[in-house]
Amino acid sequence: MTERATRRLTMAQALLTFLKQQHVERDGVETPFFAGCFGIFGHGNIAGLGQALQQMPDFRYYQARNEQAGVHTAVAYAKVKNRLQTMACISSIGPGATNMITGAAVATINRLPVLILPGDIFARRNVAPVLQQLEAEHSQDISVNDCFKPVSRYWDRLNRPDQLLTALPEAMRVLTSPAETGAVTLALPQDVQAEAFDYPEAFFRRRVWRIPRNRPDQAALGRAVELIRASRRPLIVAGGGVIYSGATEVLRQFVDRTGIPVGETMAGKGSLRYDHSLNLGAIGVTGTLAANRIARDADLVIGIGTRYSDFTTASKTGFQNPDVRFININVTGFDAGKHFGLSLVGDARVTLEELSGLLEGWQVQPDYRLESCGLHDQWEAEVDRIYAIRNEPLPSQGEILGAVNELSSPDAIMVNAAGSTPGDLHKLWRTRHSKNYHMEYGYSCMGYEIAGGLGAKMAAPERDVYVIVGDGSYLMLSSDLVTSIQEGQKLIVVLIDNGGFKSIGGLSRSLGQGGFGTRYAYRKNGVLPGDTDGNGVEPVVVDFAANARSLGAEVIPCVTYNDLAAALEKARETDRTTVITIFSDRYVGVPGYESWWDVQVAEVSEMPSVREARKAWEEMRAKERYFLESGD
Repeated sequence: MTERATRRLTMAQALLTFLKQQHVERDGVETPFFAGCFGIFGHGNIAGLGQALQQMPDFRYYQARNEQAGVHTAVAYAKVKNRLQTMACISSIGPGATNMITGAAVATINRLPVLILPGDIFARRNVAPVLQQLEAEHSQDISVNDCFKPVSRYWDRLNRPDQLLTALPEAMRVLTSPAETGAVTLALPQDVQAEAFDYPEAFFRRRVWRIPRNRPDQAALGRAVELIRASRRPLIVAGGGVIYSGATEVLRQFVDRTGIPVGETMAGKGSLRYDHSLNLGAIGVTGTLAANRIARDADLVIGIGTRYSDFTTASKTGFQNPDVRFININVTGFDAGKHFGLSLVGDARVTLEELSGLLEGWQVQPDYRLESCGLHDQWEAEVDRIYAIRNEPLPSQGEILGAVNELSSPDAIMVNAAGSTPGDLHKLWRTRHSKNYHMEYGYSCMGYEIAGGLGAKMAAPERDVYVIVGDGSYLMLSSDLVTSIQEGQKLIVVLIDNGGFKSIGGLSRSLGQGGFGTRYAYRKNGVLPGDTDGNGVEPVVVDFAANARSLGAEVIPCVTYNDLAAALEKARETDRTTVITIFSDRYVGVPGYESWWDVQVAEVSEMPSVREARKAWEEMRAKERYFLESGD
């Protein structure tokens, strides 16, 4: 038997050596899959992964300030890179590991790849319970890292160093799969990380994972063509899959040829430029009057790369045509099968290309195209109106967002995630390119914004990155302002001070609950005040400017719209992360546009306002639908 070459490495050293050799290829372009790692050291990883990173500076280590933020940064990086590149995220055991669970959920729900490497308890057990170990009386084979299982697309615990040989190929298979990607968690016991093994040299050879552009079934394509040709009022719902597959230009050509209008999901916004005459803008709960009116009467919905969240379907009230059918183009059979739709399981770009060829010469009726273009124009006029509002004494959120949109560079990236801003941005933001609108709304995770902005900037250092964050999200996770400064990755942060949780305050008022528990205010008569408690409420004042300045950022406080406009111009000239603070009127919002979101109201209550809200809810609840008519 021929003796095979081996290399004696610790498990941690072998892991990093393997990761450095992983590449992906799509359309003939090869890219290293890992751009480094974020992490914080503790007793659960410093002697293993920490030592390996120290002796391998070519696998770049970034010092996060919070483990959750590190995962958010990696997720945002992967989003900007269209899932063709990501980072690993490491932690010690215990709280360092569980801090990453929220980030793992963000990755998996948004279908974005990230490799999570939490330290774990001793595999040899003899010193248990170690510091930070969760003990269970019914098993010794459990730790807090088991909590990652439901939010990971692949999960493994490596109790021997040689288990890397089988675990890492599976991890890469999932991470590079367009259909299965998400968080991959490999729990690494702290003793095993430092143990050595004679690994085969072949394990460390350069590997290229080829990203396929799978094509759908030909018979299904033929049926889709029949449905499209027979439709009178078709509508495209463009989801994140359009952008991740690089299908934006193909979509534009398809729309130009067929005249089918487009509504965009949160993840799909930017699939068409905002000024395309058939781009109706946002659809659903946070949708535009244009998209929601066309959606209401559509007889055929062509979903491209969307998972049809409740915000996209307006809690199943958005599509009211009794004969509506669905064609679903998606890389996953799970999403392609929703709403009894005709499943076209395949890559968005090649599927659109094939559909376009089979529909040669077909177009929607001229009056339908004219109606759609007219609604697009109406919506643009409405955006102009909101941008031009000059609310007194405090500016409205709509005009603040308008200022950022109009005064930022056309090739910039805007990052946001949670609160009332996602809904307003989904409606109002005018996207100039496919990465101009970076919204984490699959999980809508408060605290994502600054860390996500850092990831976006690292992925696209040539672009300005604007982070729009409310006071609630900022207070939850602002620590990685420090990381952006340390790494020389300049962000422009627009911090909107609403005096509390504006989004949930508005929702609470709509449910008849008066904004209870959503203001930053001292107790009044022993109770936390709401938005309808009248005079005599003393606000809790937070000096956000002083806070950001203490973290090393340049700070520009603003009061008026004109202050903000000047600050945005000045921020582009600064040499480091800059935080612009501005107060907003928490009671002035952007209207809803013929849409609804199902948040169930209390069935019984002593509060008359809640009883009235319940009546309104019951009326809308009756409009929710099951879509049972098959498109097949």
